[in-house]
Amino acid sequence: MKGARRRPAPGLVGLLFVSPWLAGFAAFLAAPIALTLYYSFTDYTVLEPPLWIGLENYGRLWHDPVFWKVLRNTAVYVFVGVPLCTAAAIAIACLLNTPVRFRGFWRAMVFLPSLVPLVAAAMVWMWMFNGELGLINNALDPLLGVVNAVLGTELRGPNWLGSPNWVMPSLILMSLWGIGNAVVIYLAALQDVPASLYEAAALDGVSPSGRFLHVTLPMISPVVLFNVIVGIIAAWQVFAVPYVMLGTSGGPDRAGYFYTTYLYDNAFPYSKMGYASAMAWVQLLIVLALTWFTIVSSRRLVYYRGA
Repeated sequence: MKGARRRPAPGLVGLLFVSPWLAGFAAFLAAPIALTLYYSFTDYTVLEPPLWIGLENYGRLWHDPVFWKVLRNTAVYVFVGVPLCTAAAIAIACLLNTPVRFRGFWRAMVFLPSLVPLVAAAMVWMWMFNGELGLINNALDPLLGVVNAVLGTELRGPNWLGSPNWVMPSLILMSLWGIGNAVVIYLAALQDVPASLYEAAALDGVSPSGRFLHVTLPMISPVVLFNVIVGIIAAWQVFAVPYVMLGTSGGPDRAGYFYTTYLYDNAFPYSKMGYASAMAWVQLLIVLALTWFTIVSSRRLVYYRGA
């Protein structure tokens, strides 16, 4: 018909709607990723133009003892903390899924700590871990007093943040403080498990522990996989809590010095942006490798309903 307007293509309209996101993605994610890849092959101090040095930064990583120290610390934190947090979150979710009194209140109390800012939580836990005046050692004193009286020993509460042997257990213990998000997700998954499966298992004489192992865990296994992957990514990037509690040195003998902290120190206080960029790409490859390994190794363990 003469004079009729031509409608724009649907694809063009869609691109116009998502263009703000595309512009933000290009400016704040894609461009920085490309620049860090380039900087990782340069000697770049931020204040001077980058100087191309090839693979020298990656070679320095291999011979850097501090790099291997932070890599080991972070690996211990991930491979101990993530399974512990996963087990604790599933256990608490199962308890909160039972018909107990004031169930809504207890659920809110479990989730509430995850809303506290990390810096504020770290300051509180730093006081709780104080070897002399901390709340944890004060709570342990009566028990240790009984043990000392019976055994004739002189046991005292540990110097949590002042001893190289106790720094990592302290940080892993504190990581349990933030499992509220995972608990909420597990609660939603538990409520989606069909009651008929529990009834059938009970009629077959399956014990409560058997129902948990053979009904509950398989049915929530996709959610467990999701939370484990998220936990691995978050734990490998831990920064704020050890930085506030232990300072830039990572505590005694650098026992709490983590990968991201060392990356930050190289990028800003030491002005080694090229070296820090190389560390960032190695970190990305490690996280991708761990995620891939977790997904592949879980293929026979994860049950997808309807699959």
